[in-house]
Amino acid sequence: MKKKISASILSADFVRLAEEIHKAEEAGVDWIHVDVMDGVFVPNITIGVPVVKAIRKVTNLPLDVHLMIDRPERYLEAFVDAGADWLGIQVEATIHLDRQLNRIRELGAKATATLNPSTSLDTLEYVLDVSDMVLLMTVNPGFGGQEFIPAMLPKIRRLRQMIDDRGLNTLLQVDGGVKLDTADALVKAGVDVFVSGSGIFNANDIFENVRRLREIIDKDQ
Repeated sequence: MKKKISASILSADFVRLAEEIHKAEEAGVDWIHVDVMDGVFVPNITIGVPVVKAIRKVTNLPLDVHLMIDRPERYLEAFVDAGADWLGIQVEATIHLDRQLNRIRELGAKATATLNPSTSLDTLEYVLDVSDMVLLMTVNPGFGGQEFIPAMLPKIRRLRQMIDDRGLNTLLQVDGGVKLDTADALVKAGVDVFVSGSGIFNANDIFENVRRLREIIDKDQ
């Protein structure tokens, strides 16, 4: 499977958001990653359903929506209706994880189980088979532009082994500090989907940033 780049708009210029998304799309990213924060689960507030609806109108790329919110079950239908193709919920934010992952799939979206850096992979033991993707946060969530936590590499490798041992098609996604200097190690650890925000949007040349990142993640394919 071709490895995918999911461009995180958290680091984009919101004044020119449609333009930034179009540039990322033209540069060859595969998905658009949207971080939804409520100021409760994480110490930041970002965007909600109306912005996801607006983004849906300006791109045909899959929308990879990550809910960093308390009790995400309250909003699953709203975000799927707004255009989310992939919908991620934090395993720490809901009591009935299996129910919510299955609900996302019933609504017609792909379900992503997301783990904070300190959360054990044991929380996936009984839901891995109903997770279309698992997102491992490689920074503590809440703010863009943070440095990758090196201790997450063994965790990524262990999850890769868990997925492969079960013969699942579950994708392995990482988010946090994904840049040119970390991408190679992430490829070797077995990552399928690379979420990058500042690594794509924070410099002046989105096209060059995506080209160089793609060069690294595709070199062994």
